Amino acid sequence: MNNLRRFISITQLLRTIQSKSWVPRQCNMTSTAINQSLYNFSEDERMLKETVARFGKEHVEPYVREMEEAGGFKPELIQAIFDQGLMSIDVPLEYGGSGQTFFSVALAIEEISKIDPSVGLFIDLSNTLINRLFLIYGTEEQKSHFLPRLTKNLVGSFCLSEPTSGSDAFSLKTTAKKQGDYYILNGTKMWISNAEISGVYLVMANLNPQAKHKGISTFIVDRDTEGLRIGKREKKLGLKASSTCMVHFDDCKVPAKNLLGKEGEGYKYAISMLNEGRIGIAAQMIGICQGTFDKTIPYTKERKQFGQRIFDFQGMQHQIASLATEIEAARLLTYNAARLRDAKLPFVKEAAMAKLYASELAGKVTSKCIDFMGGLGFSCEYPQEKFFRDCKVGTIYEGTSNMQLNTIAKFIDNLER
Repeated sequence: MNNLRRFISITQLLRTIQSKSWVPRQCNMTSTAINQSLYNFSEDERMLKETVARFGKEHVEPYVREMEEAGGFKPELIQAIFDQGLMSIDVPLEYGGSGQTFFSVALAIEEISKIDPSVGLFIDLSNTLINRLFLIYGTEEQKSHFLPRLTKNLVGSFCLSEPTSGSDAFSLKTTAKKQGDYYILNGTKMWISNAEISGVYLVMANLNPQAKHKGISTFIVDRDTEGLRIGKREKKLGLKASSTCMVHFDDCKVPAKNLLGKEGEGYKYAISMLNEGRIGIAAQMIGICQGTFDKTIPYTKERKQFGQRIFDFQGMQHQIASLATEIEAARLLTYNAARLRDAKLPFVKEAAMAKLYASELAGKVTSKCIDFMGGLGFSCEYPQEKFFRDCKVGTIYEGTSNMQLNTIAKFIDNLER
């Protein structure tokens, strides 16, 4: 009897709720859906995307092979990239930047990486690491001195990795000692992008090795500082137009005013910047995926075997459709992380997911596209093999795939506790 009364009471409650249920109003569902889409670009974002695509076609694509063989960018291209405002996309107008969103940065990196991922990396490093470090942690004097130059013609390098510290980045051996109004830096950095052409280096060095990672601080080192020496250029599998070198610091005398932020806080700055940087690398990997895909699929529609286009074979169609779907998924992961970052919402897990998925996918897409091209895909006369080589570092730099998995797992663990 009690159960029956309970059932009747619940039924009456449900009827009451149902009578007051929400009734949908007539609305423009198409407009609502578009406004909620990750593809809802602002006018500035749309213009930037179109401008970068056009710039890449006109000023980068004709010289991709030439720059790879030379192992560096054409000087006039570097200045053209600055003149387009691509090295300071989200730097505030007051410092000479474009004052756009971080999402715009991701769009630019993606678009240019469809043409040449080396140029994508060049733009990525300036926007997601160098500029950001100055903007967030620099004094007003440091911002006023460096940011206007970083928007016009000054290239910067981020110096964290060392011969004995990779994924365990904070086991670095480079030291800094305070002597009067200076810090004396000693050590060697490895895998430093843009090292040959940079005018300023943001260097992580340990002021107090006994404190381990909590002794790490960040220093602004000008290229002409006595004791700074650029080492040998690395011979790499891909991204050959992007110079990568060792950088040596031998009793480098750095003015105390060139300390960036606070002593012992450098490890926090590095973590923060790399979290954002992973979105940039994800965007680069999406560009590689889409660039390779776009340059391959037309061939499958032209090439005929056994009396029909190779695109018409169902086995080919299924593979192509699967790749297109996965590229879209990687793009949405990346766009979501970038939008979250712009909205000042938590994005670390999403950035790790985007970087992990996009970088792993790039290896798959480029490999499959080589297969689709047959013997031509194995030739250096076509871009597929270059994209294949360029993407491999995506699973390594700014946090290996395993490090991304560790980050994601920590968030999952914390959710369940």
